[in-house]
Amino acid sequence: MTKTITLGVCVAVCLWIAGCGKRPSGSAGAAKTLHLAFVTNNASDFWTIARAGCDKAQQELPNVTVEFQIPGDGTAASQIRIIDDLLAKGVDGIAISPVDPANETPKLNDVAKQTLLFCHDSDAPGSDRACYVGTNNVDAGKQAGELIKKALPGGGKIMVFVGTLDAQNAKDRYAGLKQALDGSNVSIVDVRTDESDRVRAKANAQDTLVRYPEVSCLVGLWSYNGPAILNALTESGKVGKIKVVCFDEEDETLAGVKSGAIFSTVVQQPYEFGHQAITLMAKVLRGDRSVIPPGKQIFIPTLAIDASNVDDFHARLMKLRGR
Repeated sequence: MTKTITLGVCVAVCLWIAGCGKRPSGSAGAAKTLHLAFVTNNASDFWTIARAGCDKAQQELPNVTVEFQIPGDGTAASQIRIIDDLLAKGVDGIAISPVDPANETPKLNDVAKQTLLFCHDSDAPGSDRACYVGTNNVDAGKQAGELIKKALPGGGKIMVFVGTLDAQNAKDRYAGLKQALDGSNVSIVDVRTDESDRVRAKANAQDTLVRYPEVSCLVGLWSYNGPAILNALTESGKVGKIKVVCFDEEDETLAGVKSGAIFSTVVQQPYEFGHQAITLMAKVLRGDRSVIPPGKQIFIPTLAIDASNVDDFHARLMKLRGR
C-alpha cells in the first residue's frame, strides 16, 4: 500500500511539474524566433533597396531576424557556399535569386527538403521552391522592347548586354524583348555577357562601338549594364549619338536619364522583393500557406522611367533609401 501511494504521489508531482513548464497555446512566448535569409545574385547597388525592404519587414514582424547575403563574385558556386553556411546555421527560410537556375536546381531541391525556399528577382520554376516573388520578366522585356521601338521610330540595329543568359530573369527579359521587336524594323545584332563583371561589361560596350558602328541602340538587361554602357559612350564621345535603354535604378542610370544620355530605363521594385519575400515566408512558417497563390508566383509590376518622370521617381527612391 505504501509503495502504491508513493508511486501515485510521484506521478502526480511529475504531471504538475510538466503542466507548470508547458506554455499555454497562443501565449506571447509560444512563437519561436524565425531566422530568415535573403540571398542576392551579385553585389549591385540594386540590392541596397531590397535590403531596406528586408529591414522593414524585420521591424514589422515579431520574433523574426533577417540575414542579408551577397555573393561577392556573382557566381552560382558562391551562392551555393552561402546556402551551405545558412543551412549549417539552421535557418528557417531562404529567399534566393538563382544565378544559374538550371544547374542550381538539384541544390535548390535539396535545400527545399531542409527549409522553406522562396525565389526572388529570378525564378527557378523547375525547382521545388515554394514561391517566386518578383518581376514578370517576360513582360518587363516586352516593356523594354516597346521603349526601344519608341527610341528608334525608324528602326535600327541594337546590341544587348547582360551578366549571363543562364539566369531565368535574363532569359525571360530577352524572350520578352524579342517578342516585342518581332515584325518591327529593329534587329538584334547579338547578346554580350559579362558574368557580373562591371569592367568586362564596359569593355563589351566599348568593343561594340568599334566593331559595329551601325548599331544605333545599346540595351542593358541587368542593373549595372546601364552605367557600363553610359561610361563607354562617354569615353568614346558618343553620348547622344546612340540611344540607350536599360534596366533598374542605379544612380548613374537615373542621372543619365535626367541628362538625356539614356532614353529610358525599366525599373523594378526591389524594396518589395525584400519586404514581401520576408513577410510571406514568416506567414508560411507560422502556418498560413494561403498567401502562396496556386501558380506559386507573385508578380510585382515594373515602371518605365524617362525624362518626364525621373525626378519624381528619384525623390521616392531616396526616401526608400533613407536619404
